Amino acid sequence: MPRRRPGRPRRDEIRPTREVVLAAASALFAERGFDAVGLRDVAAAAGVDVATVVHHTGTKAALYDACFARVFAAEREVLTRAAEQAHRALDAGPHAAHHALHELVDVFVDFLEDRPETTALWLRRWLEPQRHAELDQRYADPLYGLVAELLTAAAAAGALAEPTPHITVRSLVWATHGHVVALAAGAPGARERREFRAFVHRLLDGLYGSSPTP
Repeated sequence: MPRRRPGRPRRDEIRPTREVVLAAASALFAERGFDAVGLRDVAAAAGVDVATVVHHTGTKAALYDACFARVFAAEREVLTRAAEQAHRALDAGPHAAHHALHELVDVFVDFLEDRPETTALWLRRWLEPQRHAELDQRYADPLYGLVAELLTAAAAAGALAEPTPHITVRSLVWATHGHVVALAAGAPGARERREFRAFVHRLLDGLYGSSPTP
């Protein structure tokens, strides 16, 4: 087996070019917004030429869309798994259902804390609410709907009372994005994380009552 030359990365350490381009583009769009980023900027940040960017993503609009698709796919994966577990818990009664909701919120907060570029990218998009609205339809609404449907099912099973699940979901999402912004702005990390997590769990208990003793 040939020896790896010094300084040469292992094959499994090499990120696919498209992922490198999307990561660079996501960071730039999150920092500057759509209009202030050109394909040459993305190419420079990714360490490739413009032709490579175009080859992997097409136009700037297609690249912008791909950045949101990328964060959506990662978020959908973790939330779908947590929501499926919560759905299964509904059959076990209110206590298990409440516990599963708390776990789902932890999963969501963990995801955004670990991937703050997701929040930054969405905040740039929401600065112009009427522009690129199709991104919300493709990459935000499905996740809102996933959790809202879970709350509706929990209410139907008698585990909680929730008259406006879509409002509850959006409120929790915005609160968590605000928390991530505070961390990025320099709020004390460990303390902010503990306090926000405790707040979200108190909020859930306030909305639906403390989880009953089994």
